[in-house]
Amino acid sequence: MKSVYVGMSADLIHPGHLNIIKEAAKLGDVTVGLLTDRAIASYKRLPFLNYEQRKIIIENIKGVVKVVPQDSLDYRPNLYWLKPNYVVHGDDWKTGVQSNTRQQVIEALKEWGGGLVEVPYTKDISSTLLHHAIKDIGTTPAIRLQQLKRLIGAKKSVRAIEAHSGLSGLIAEHTWVEVNGEKREFDCMWASSLTDSTAKGKPDIEAVDITARLNNINDLLEVTTKPIIFDGDTGGKIEHFVFTVRTLERLGVSAIIIEDKIGLKKNSLFGTDVKQEQDSIENFCEKIKSGKRALVTGDFMIIARIESLILKAGQEDALKRAKAYIEAGADGIMIHSKEKSPDEIIQFCKDYKNFDKKVPLVVVPSSYDTICERELEEYGVNIIIYANQLLRSAYPAMVSTAKSILINQRAYEARSFMMSIKDIITLIPGAK
Repeated sequence: MKSVYVGMSADLIHPGHLNIIKEAAKLGDVTVGLLTDRAIASYKRLPFLNYEQRKIIIENIKGVVKVVPQDSLDYRPNLYWLKPNYVVHGDDWKTGVQSNTRQQVIEALKEWGGGLVEVPYTKDISSTLLHHAIKDIGTTPAIRLQQLKRLIGAKKSVRAIEAHSGLSGLIAEHTWVEVNGEKREFDCMWASSLTDSTAKGKPDIEAVDITARLNNINDLLEVTTKPIIFDGDTGGKIEHFVFTVRTLERLGVSAIIIEDKIGLKKNSLFGTDVKQEQDSIENFCEKIKSGKRALVTGDFMIIARIESLILKAGQEDALKRAKAYIEAGADGIMIHSKEKSPDEIIQFCKDYKNFDKKVPLVVVPSSYDTICERELEEYGVNIIIYANQLLRSAYPAMVSTAKSILINQRAYEARSFMMSIKDIITLIPGAK
């Protein structure tokens, strides 16, 4: 029998997949190169099913002899390893972003006389269409809870943006752009204490209690499917923190980030301009351990936020605390800075790379916003949080509109600042 190679992601199996496998089996023994989660996430969304789940399904489809991982969009590593007589693919990759991959396959096959067989695309059905249909249905707490860890495992870095309302949650959920054939979107949402407080017209001093903030979480859960990271401030008293952890885990929130400070909470970006006191390593470690003991699943993440650079305690203190918090069971480390330059964050990342035991590294480039995501990835950052940009951009737009109305004594001149009436009344699905 001749050998046939079929590459596919096969997240949501549909008749198009089955037709390609059927046609491939007519040519010989079929090996499916199943794209890994990381390979799929490099060009589109995280698959609903993980690699092992998808592998079990594909192995049990008639005509498939073997399933091997394909670790990138590039077919060539597997082709040079297997040297198949044929590669079978749908004919939908002749144009667009996949056309370059197609040409690479053709050139590789020429080296041993292999051939490319293209099967006509099955119309009106695709994984993308099925994905949109499933998103319309929604998700469950258990599925959402697991997503953040899966994203960290599948992507170079996870991109989060703050969401302080259901409307901003919809922006985080649906906004995307395509740049040089690459689809870019936000992977998850950051439920920020700063923006939750500001949206209510209150200072960021934990004046908005957990119960009130959970109302915003419920608004996000109603209209989105992406994972949520909760800004837990200091976490409060240890005895209270365990209940917060249990509540968030039950709702399907993926993670909480708590900072190692005590006393009346002041926003970290004030730095040493206001009185802020760092918790002892021993006490904060006990808080982490207590939170971990309260968990029901292994999916919820407790991430420790280190304030040493904010409070001018220095790199050595920050690194010492990182090691201690990891030993205490922290599922991630967030290093924070209020400097306009990313230099001290970069130095921490470099030193952190030398740790024998590491967990995912989180940064929040609010003040040092000149550094790009790719640079942060190179320094080993796993999660990048845009912590307050949506609310910060909304406020000046609203002030401009309000001033325009006052100046002109009518709303006509403010039209350029606003979306149309038709757009706002039809913005939310089901409004008609």
